[in-house]
Amino acid sequence: MKLKTGNGIRFNAVSLAFMATAFMLGVAGALQMPTLSLFLTREVKALPFQVGLFYTVNAIAGIVVSMTLARRSDRSGDRRRLILLCCTMAIANSLLFAFSRHYLALITLGVLLAALGNTAMPQLFALAREYTDSRSREAAMFSSVMRAQLSLAWVIGPPLAYMLALNYGFTVMYTVAATVFVVSLVLILMALPSVPRAAGGTGGSLSQVAVWRNRDVRTLFGASVLMWACNTMYLIDMPLWLSQSLGLPDKLAGILMGSSAGLEIPLMLLAGYFVKRTGKRRMMIGAVSAGVIFYLGLLAFHTKPALIALQIFNAAFIGIIAGIGMLWFQDLMPGRAGAATTLFTNSILTGMILAGLLQGLLAQNMGHAAVYPVIAGLAVLALWMTFRVKEA
Repeated sequence: MKLKTGNGIRFNAVSLAFMATAFMLGVAGALQMPTLSLFLTREVKALPFQVGLFYTVNAIAGIVVSMTLARRSDRSGDRRRLILLCCTMAIANSLLFAFSRHYLALITLGVLLAALGNTAMPQLFALAREYTDSRSREAAMFSSVMRAQLSLAWVIGPPLAYMLALNYGFTVMYTVAATVFVVSLVLILMALPSVPRAAGGTGGSLSQVAVWRNRDVRTLFGASVLMWACNTMYLIDMPLWLSQSLGLPDKLAGILMGSSAGLEIPLMLLAGYFVKRTGKRRMMIGAVSAGVIFYLGLLAFHTKPALIALQIFNAAFIGIIAGIGMLWFQDLMPGRAGAATTLFTNSILTGMILAGLLQGLLAQNMGHAAVYPVIAGLAVLALWMTFRVKEA
C-alpha cells in the first residue's frame, strides 16, 4: 500500500510504521514528563531544589549515554536493535517509577534507565533519515510528519496523565506508560527495517573536534540549549505555578499542554511544506520570535482563557524548532545523521540541566513567579543567537 501527499511524499507500510512508532513512543513519554514535578513533590516528598536537581542529573546522564550510543550507532551495528534495547530500558524505568517512592533509587537507577530509554527517540529519527535518504525521499516533510505524531501524542498524553494520576494514582499512570512502551517494542520488532550503512557514509572520519570547529554548529547548539531551557523551565514549573501561586485547578496544566500540542500539528506540517521556500534559518527565527511573545505573555496574563490563547505562540515555537531545528543540525553535519540528531537531542538535555538548576533555585528561594522573567530573558538571548547562524 502506498499513499502520496500533495507535496509528492510517498508513504508505504514501512513509512506508516515509522509514524506509528513515533506516536506510541510519544504517548509513553507524554504520560510521564508532564506530571514528573508533581510526582516528585507529592509522592516522593522532594523539595523544590531536589526536583530541579533530579531534572539536572537526568539530563547529564542522558547526554553521556546518548552521545556514547550515537557514536557507536553511526560507526557500526544495527540501529534498529539499539532502539529495541532502549525501549526495553524504558519499560523497566516506567515500572520502577510505578512502584518506588525512594528519591535515591529514582535519581540513580531511575535516571540511568531513563537515559537509555530516552535514546530511542533520536535513534528512531536517525533511522528514519537514513531510510528516506536510501530511497531518495524528501527528508524535511517526512521528518515533519513524524514530528507531528509526537505532537498528536502530546495532545492525548498530558490530559490522560493528569486524569490517571489524579483519579487512580501514579502507580496506575506509570503502569499504563510501561504498557505503551511494550506495544512500541512489538511494533519496532515487527515493522521497522534495518537500513544498511553506505560505505564511508557514517564513519568516524569527521571527528567531534571538527564538528565543534564549525561556528554555526556551536552557535546553533547554544541557541537550542536556551530554547529548550525555556521550554523545560516552563514544563517543570507551570503545574506548580498554576496550583500554588495562581490558585487554578491541577487539570489545567494538562489542558494547556494538550492544546499546545494540538496546535503544533498543523504548524509543523506547514513548516515542513514551506521550508524549501523560506529556508530553515528564516523559519527558526520566526519560531523563536513566537517563543519570546509566549513567555512575555506569561508575565502579563494569568487567567485561564488568556493562558489557553497564548498556546498558539508556544505551539509555533516548539512545533517548528523541534522539527526544523533537528534538520538544521543534520544539514550542518552531512553524513552523520545519528550524531547530528543526538547533538540536537543533547541540546535539549543540556537545556534541561540549565532549566533544572535555575527553576529549583528560583522557586525555592524566590517563589514560582520569579521563574518567568528569567525564561523570557533566555528566550530573547536565544533569538539573538539564532540570527547569528547561517543557512546550511
